[in-house]
Amino acid sequence: MMQSITHTVDAASGILPQGIAARLRKLRHSPAAFAFVLTTPLLVIIGGLVVYPFFYSIFLSMLNKKETVFVGFDNFLFLFGRDTFWMVVGQSILFAVSAVFFKVLIGFTLASTINILPNKRQRFWRGLCLVPWVMPAALSTLGWWWLFDPTHSALNWLLEGAAGVSIAWLSDPGWARFSVVLVNVWFGAPFFLIMYLAALKSVPGDLYEAASIDGASAYQKLIYVTLPMMRNIIAITVLFSTIVTFANFDIVRVLTRGGPRNMTHLFGTYSFRLGIESGDIPLGAAVSLFLFPLLAVAAFFILRNVQQRARAQ
Repeated sequence: MMQSITHTVDAASGILPQGIAARLRKLRHSPAAFAFVLTTPLLVIIGGLVVYPFFYSIFLSMLNKKETVFVGFDNFLFLFGRDTFWMVVGQSILFAVSAVFFKVLIGFTLASTINILPNKRQRFWRGLCLVPWVMPAALSTLGWWWLFDPTHSALNWLLEGAAGVSIAWLSDPGWARFSVVLVNVWFGAPFFLIMYLAALKSVPGDLYEAASIDGASAYQKLIYVTLPMMRNIIAITVLFSTIVTFANFDIVRVLTRGGPRNMTHLFGTYSFRLGIESGDIPLGAAVSLFLFPLLAVAAFFILRNVQQRARAQ
């Protein structure tokens, strides 16, 4: 690869002006230039699949329904006047906060438990706990839909046998929201498990020995040793999971399609309902972009604090 780049530079030097040719010869010996050449295909892919669609969606959100007239922020103002939109905002925030909280709690608990097991058992339980995460989300959600189905629900069969009751998992608004959060936690908790387990492995054992000598309890070790050493990875995983959870689509789409009465819609599914199913693509684009400024600002401050703590260490 380096030789082909060198030949290309030499060939170009013969036909370009001397100033440009001299710069090309300097770049030939630059590791940064070589790295840039290697990453160019990836940058092109990111530009085509991420950057261009993002700016195009901003452009779409400022058009009318027929996409013929520029209307500015009229689509956003229209959404702000709809009760259904604000219900979706509240549901999305509740869904993201509750799901991320339980994913962090379960992931950290499982990681701490697996970390104290012998190495052979760690490999087994680590692989077993990762199964929900490596399965396609739509496929695993379909399995949960069968569990929640009122006619063939295995969960209701167990409840009726044990307590004589059954639950309308997907037709009652409260239980439908609970079901969506439950499936998201089941699918996402293994990500936190593997990240926190790796972070626990990197905590120096000397710190725990020093804490034990000072008479620290297990709770004090957790508060004053483990959590401070894991602050950066916790902040990054929470940020990443919050963004992904807000953008969740497949779980709600398969389980409830936003029902009953639009009470389980998230930004992704509500944007799909307005933009694709109702034919108003600019309005759907406006819904999908609503939280971007808030999430961008939150990501900036969180990542800046992470960088500052990393420099301080």
